[in-house]
Amino acid sequence: MSFGWAPSVADRRLLPEGRFAGPMPWVIAIMMFLTALAAAAGLGLSAAARGLGDDLAGRLTIQIVDANPDTRKARAEAVERALADAPGVVAVKRFTDREIAGLLEPWLGGEELSGQDLPIPALIDVSLADGSIARIRAAEQVVRAVAPAARIDRHARWLAPLAGLIASLKWLSAVLVILMAAATACAVVLAARAALNTHRATIDVLHLMGANDVQIARLFQRRIALDALFGGLVGLLSAVAVLLLLGSRIAAIGSELLGSVGLSWGDWAIIVSLPFAGALLATLAARITVLKTLRKML
Repeated sequence: MSFGWAPSVADRRLLPEGRFAGPMPWVIAIMMFLTALAAAAGLGLSAAARGLGDDLAGRLTIQIVDANPDTRKARAEAVERALADAPGVVAVKRFTDREIAGLLEPWLGGEELSGQDLPIPALIDVSLADGSIARIRAAEQVVRAVAPAARIDRHARWLAPLAGLIASLKWLSAVLVILMAAATACAVVLAARAALNTHRATIDVLHLMGANDVQIARLFQRRIALDALFGGLVGLLSAVAVLLLLGSRIAAIGSELLGSVGLSWGDWAIIVSLPFAGALLATLAARITVLKTLRKML
């Protein structure tokens, strides 16, 4: 009988139950399923937060409010010209009356809106080179010099609560991944202790034959690692199927905000590596548990 790193066929007969028996592989499969979903949610929300910040940090919306349509139009054109020549301004777009009517249609109905019936503010969308405070204030000063009564809205300001919610959900996903890893380690510890109690007589015989604790621990940790890897792969495949289904549903909605919650190839690589990380965690937990328990047996 060999007690090296790779056990022989005879050694494997001394090991605990196989991969398809016992509850531990299936418990780990459930844990890995939830862990992969939580990790995917956290990675997707991180990408959405980065995209949201990059897209809105340097964006401004300017409203020119005036009951007189001619005065409103003249001030809007003056603001547009001033911003076009301002340093740090990447793009300036003034919405037409038809575009503004399309934006208001869901709330005010499909009837044609005219400046005489309902005074509609002129809207100007501004994209800056960066979202620094100095750049934003410089653009605001340019607008105030031309139209002091203009209303300037920073996109990042009114979407700050949404960005805060996304950040909270991202950290919640990270906490869930950590809790799932801890629960997996606890399940491995319980399984290792149960296996040691079941095979205590065999362990005594191995001690009498000259096997040390490290050699015996290798027998148990190898089988537990295989069980953990099998359960992790099952959980990962189930999670990937759910993520692909959710991705197709999100794409069908066509929402720009929901569409930003996506996974890159690097994110997928992290998710695919989770079962192997789980198997490594199970191996370490099993080794530590078995060695500590064997020392108490002596």
